[in-house]
Amino acid sequence: MLKDYIKDRVIELSHFIIETRATVRQGAKKFGISKSTVHKDVSERLQLVQPNLVSSVREVLDENKSERHIRGGNATKDKYLHLLANNKNC
Repeated sequence: MLKDYIKDRVIELSHFIIETRATVRQGAKKFGISKSTVHKDVSERLQLVQPNLVSSVREVLDENKSERHIRGGNATKDKYLHLLANNKNC
């Protein structure tokens, strides 16, 4: 049986992910937990606590997973543009 604070966190985390289309990393940062705990909360514990939210959370996480290579590429591009701008100022 899950403790009440874990149940509450699982439900809050799930609503946060659905409403903000958040990534696992964003959820972990917002709730002060590890990415592994986010995965465990939404893949195992959510099914026990509130099964009607599972498909909505899974949809958001699958979408984020399919787009992560784009976000990673943009982050790398931004990093090098920033470095280039700083070198021009020297």
